[in-house]
Formats: sequence, structure tokens, C-alpha cells
Amino acid sequence: MAASPRPALAEERPAQADYESLKVAAEWYAVLQDAEAGARQRAAWQRWLDARPEHRRAWAHVEKVSRRFALLRADGEREAAEKAMQVAARRPPSRRLAAGRVLALGGAGILGWLAWRFTPLPVAVTAWRSDYATSIGEQRGIVLADDTRVWLNTRSAIDVQFNQDHRLLTLAGGEILVETGTDPRQRPFFVDTRYGRLQALGTRFTVREMDDDVLLAVYDGQVRIQNIAGGDALVRAGEQKRYTADGISMAAPADPAREAWSRGVILAENLSLADLIAELGRYHAGYTGVDPRVAGLRVVGRYPANDRDRTLAMLERDLPIRVQRTLPWWVTLEPR
Repeated sequence: MAASPRPALAEERPAQADYESLKVAAEWYAVLQDAEAGARQRAAWQRWLDARPEHRRAWAHVEKVSRRFALLRADGEREAAEKAMQVAARRPPSRRLAAGRVLALGGAGILGWLAWRFTPLPVAVTAWRSDYATSIGEQRGIVLADDTRVWLNTRSAIDVQFNQDHRLLTLAGGEILVETGTDPRQRPFFVDTRYGRLQALGTRFTVREMDDDVLLAVYDGQVRIQNIAGGDALVRAGEQKRYTADGISMAAPADPAREAWSRGVILAENLSLADLIAELGRYHAGYTGVDPRVAGLRVVGRYPANDRDRTLAMLERDLPIRVQRTLPWWVTLEPR
């Protein structure tokens, strides 16, 4: 049984910074990237920064999102460079202005790749050490030796160990959908998480590591939960449960949205706008915030997980909101 925590791939959220401070921080960031920004603007920004601790926390979060966006861009450039090298080897011997420029931040080429490659990010380290992994916004399906099918959601990683005694997946972080194959040797099929072990009994199910627990939803067959403290529970088709190292929740109806992502869809059935945007944020490197005045609006529909602009356009069409793009990677939803 898994007994030691692994680095989580869950998205960090700035709960300690209020919405208004985050909004103003992003606006200041855009202003300061403008080549025309001078000493007067920087002095005003410094006064704002020093005025309240919340302002410093908001500014730190804006900088963190900016670095993450730049690192992912550098990773994309690394992949493009690698492809170019492979091809070559086969051959013979104002604010709007600031927003447009912000994409140039973070370095490029080999320097950008080195910054990405050697930055001690837990997510990246986990992915490098895992047998299979996905990056932000990527989903991947694999077929194992016993014909088990596994889909990895955004920012997810697993290790696979098949031996003469068992078939074992270890979820290093993120979310997976598993459809177990039939093993002629009848070896048991396990999934280890940081809070315990799951045993699949001829089944189709999803497992997602949350910030504070693990969510299991079963769509076919049954799955047994055994947490680190020795708790034991059987989850049947159509049910879902959450568990921690020392507790297992009561069963609830399995949420169809928990497997819709394998088809590239975010399924909203009377979901709050804030919850929908939080889910959408898992698939994108930038920040998408919701004004508290519209956060509670209820949403029903099917939205493309990997096309943020299209999803936001759909929401802007159907709800009394407008999309405010302060930076290419910083978007907020406000009352219309």
C-alpha cells in the first residue's frame, strides 16, 4: 500500500489574495511592461504595493503565473527545436501595447529551455520520474500489456508495475480513467494513491487526487478502497466516494462529469460559474478569475476543456458577464 505522500499536481490557488487585489496587481503588471512606463508609474506602483499585505500577496501570485506561462512557452520552444533538429539530421551534410509584448517575457531558445529544465518544480520532477505523464491541457490514452485502457487527464502522472503477483498503477498526481482488461493469469489490479490502495474488480472508474483527499467514481463493476489507516469500503457502479489517509466518506451518486474529460469536455450540470472556471483552469497555464458578484451564477452545458477562448465566448453569450483580458495569460469574468 502507498504510505508516503508524493508531490501533488493540483493547481495552487491564491486563496490568501482577494479578487480586487489580484485584479489591480494584474493591471499594474501590464502597465509596468509598457516600454513607456517611467519613474512616476513605478513610484505609484510601489506605493500601492506597500499599502497592504494583500497587495504583496496578489503581486507575488501575478509574478508566479507569469513565470509559469513563460516556462511552458519555453517548453514548447524546446519541443519545436527538437523536431527541427530531427528534420535537419535527416538532411544531407500602452496597456494594450504592453499586453502584446508580454508574450516575449521569459526568454527563448536554449536559454528558455535551460530555465525550464532546471527549475525545481515539483510537477516537472514528478512527470520526469513517471512512466506516463501529461502536461497542462494535455490528455493521453494508453493501452497496457493486459489490454487495460488508461486515460490521463491534464497534469497527471502514473507509474506502472506488472509482475507475477499483481498489476499495479501508482497515481503520482492528477486524474485517471481506468477500464480494466481481462488478465488470463487473474492477477489482482491495484491503484495506489497517496492516501491508500484501490482494488478494481472488473471495472471502469476514475481516480482524482484533490488538495485534501482522493475522489473515486465508479461507472462499471466495483472498486474496493483500503486507506492507510486500514479503513475498507466497497464502491459500486454508479457511486463515488472520497477518502483520506484515515477516513472514507459516505457514497454519493457518481458524477458523469468525472469521466467526460476523457472526451475533452467539461460537463456542467447546475454548476456555479466559479466552480466551472476552477475546473477550466486545470487545463490552462494562465489565470482565469471570477468577480465575486457573478461567481454564484449557475451554469448548465458542455464546454471544450482545451479551448478556453471558446468556452469563455460561450459563457459571455449565455450569461450576464463580460470577459476582461488584462494580459494574454490573465483573464477575469465580470458583470456585464
